[in-house]
Amino acid sequence: MSDLDEFNTAPHAALRQRLLALTASPSWADAVLTGRPYADLDALLGASDEAALQLDEQEVDAALASHPRIGETAAGLDPDSAGRSSREQAAMSHADDAVRAELARGNAAYEQRFGRIYLVAAAGRSGQELLDVLDGRLGNDPDTELAVVRGELARITRLRLADMFATAEAGR
Repeated sequence: MSDLDEFNTAPHAALRQRLLALTASPSWADAVLTGRPYADLDALLGASDEAALQLDEQEVDAALASHPRIGETAAGLDPDSAGRSSREQAAMSHADDAVRAELARGNAAYEQRFGRIYLVAAAGRSGQELLDVLDGRLGNDPDTELAVVRGELARITRLRLADMFATAEAGR
């Protein structure tokens, strides 16, 4: 995507597929598409945030289908999505074995408690920091945690959407 004008005028079906590669939520993608045209990138990012924060529980779970567990590789994703996820979790490559083991334990406890993977905006955070956030969130009640997950999904999606434009700009 080279610029906002292209985003605003791209064919619906093709752009929907690109959006779903960022976050696998049809409701989010449709809400972002419905909001076109956007006056500027901030308006687009704001619409993306709002759409993510309004997702129902089933749509949150659909979106999580395109996210690997923290500390795990992105098996089964297309190469672009797998690469994006790997870059977002880059700090995990520096985590020691104890942190990795604790994250695996925490991921399992989280999934047992909440019935979904632990999602956190991992970019720029150390493995220990991701573990600390996970441990803190295990104390949330399910409704509070669902709201936290929506917020994390909005942050991740915002970063990915902005990166789509930044990457295109850098390629010019």
